[in-house]
Amino acid sequence: MIAILGEASDALTSCVPTSRLPGRSLPDGLAEFEEHLRKAVERMPGWRGPEVEVEWMRAREAIGEALGQAERPRTQGPSLAGFQALVGAIDHLLAPLEAFETAARRFRELRT
Repeated sequence: MIAILGEASDALTSCVPTSRLPGRSLPDGLAEFEEHLRKAVERMPGWRGPEVEVEWMRAREAIGEALGQAERPRTQGPSLAGFQALVGAIDHLLAPLEAFETAARRFRELRT
C-alpha cells in the first residue's frame, strides 16, 4: 500500500520543474496520481480489521479527499501561475495521504 502511495506521490512531484528537467504536464501527473489512488482503494479491504478500524477509515477518507481534490484541476483546468503555485497545489493534493503514516505506525505498534 505504501509503495502505491509513493508512486502516486512521485506522479505529482514529477510535474515540478527542476534545473535539469522541465517537469511533466500536470494533467498527465494528475491522471497517474488518480490511477495509483484507485489501485490503493482496491487494496484497502486487505488490511481492514477491528484493531486498525479507526486508522483504516481515516485512510479511506483521505484517498477519497485526495481523489476529489485531483478532479478539480483536471476538470476545471488548473489556474497555476508559477513554480510556487504548482508546488503549493501538489502539497495540497498530497496532504490528505498523511493519514497513511498514522496507519503505518499503528501496524508497527501491533507487530511489537
